Amino acid sequence: MNNWICCQLGAREHYAIPRALHQGGQLTHLITDAWVTPNSALNFLPKPLLINLRERFHVELNQAAIDAFTASLIQFELNQKIQKTAGWQRMIACNYWFQQRALESLQKISNSLKSPLTLFAYSYAALELFSYAKSQGWRTVLGQIDPGIIEEKLVLAEHLKYPIYRSNAEAAPPEYWANWKKECLLADRIIVNSQWSRQALEQVGITQGKIEIIPLAYQPPPVANSFVRSYPQNFSLARPMKVLFLGQVILRKGIAPLLKAAEKLRHQPIEFWLVGSPDISILPESTNIRWIGAVPRSITAQYYQQADVFLFPTLSDGFGLTQLEAQAWRLPIIASKFCGDVVKQGVNGILLEEVSGNAIAKALKSCLDNPSQLEVFSKQSTDISHFSLLKLRHSLEALSF
Repeated sequence: MNNWICCQLGAREHYAIPRALHQGGQLTHLITDAWVTPNSALNFLPKPLLINLRERFHVELNQAAIDAFTASLIQFELNQKIQKTAGWQRMIACNYWFQQRALESLQKISNSLKSPLTLFAYSYAALELFSYAKSQGWRTVLGQIDPGIIEEKLVLAEHLKYPIYRSNAEAAPPEYWANWKKECLLADRIIVNSQWSRQALEQVGITQGKIEIIPLAYQPPPVANSFVRSYPQNFSLARPMKVLFLGQVILRKGIAPLLKAAEKLRHQPIEFWLVGSPDISILPESTNIRWIGAVPRSITAQYYQQADVFLFPTLSDGFGLTQLEAQAWRLPIIASKFCGDVVKQGVNGILLEEVSGNAIAKALKSCLDNPSQLEVFSKQSTDISHFSLLKLRHSLEALSF
């Protein structure tokens, strides 16, 4: 049996990779930046303080061997605020800080580890760790969190196309991508979450044979299993079609074409719900748009339940977990092709021909005119068990080196 060490900066995927490995008895250590158990003193501070750290725990890993640097992380963040760093400078500093602390942990435990050993780390915070792993003869697996350089080019082009929104996107420093390519060279296997990410990596010369597509894992709330969705015979001003967008309100997510579609459909019985923190300077006012803003994760379910269709017009996403969240509530999806393969055209939703206002408006008008089709899409929602933690575990076990 292969033993794994997971080095994870942040709580990505709710610790799905280490959880899956731990269930299979293959997780030797989880090394992460912060870990806040329920009885930690941090949980008893006033709520506004360190609120982001309070979700840095998962009960399924309660018995796992975990190294974390919570106090060091708090000190690091304070120093960054004092130094007034931001953007790429702060992100790169955080990635470097984590690798240095994780490297110290690896050096302490390396003599007690049994072979064969695989080190897993996420992209952009793996270079130093992989260099050490290779010196020890370990296998290395890189978790690629996004489509990389290709995504950056698409996003920057979108910002040039829509300067009116004055978003703050900027290109990563050259050394950021240079270090990433070194990570890819040191990785024995590279996990991506979608065919789109695989294509994006191949376009910049990443070795095709290293890349393995493993979708994200998702565990729906038990109450979703019994949820029944219904649609009216016709939509009207009294009962408009409710279109949900849930996520970051940013240009990368296709927000500009979405707003164009809303403008085209302003005289139709359609209501757009935009749930998420906005990062654009102008929020157009319209009678058919509700700017709901950021909400706690605990109440996102009510929006999935009350909506009629989920809109995910992303320009680029490694996967897009919100698609699985929507499908868990049997909510039909209109999505772009530049994300994880959840939507099957004409089965559980509609794939956009292109990410444009015209294409989005056309897809929504089709749903508006055919509520019965939405009901069919709902009944044919994706089987979420295909994205289970057990499925993830089997995919990791099946990796060949």
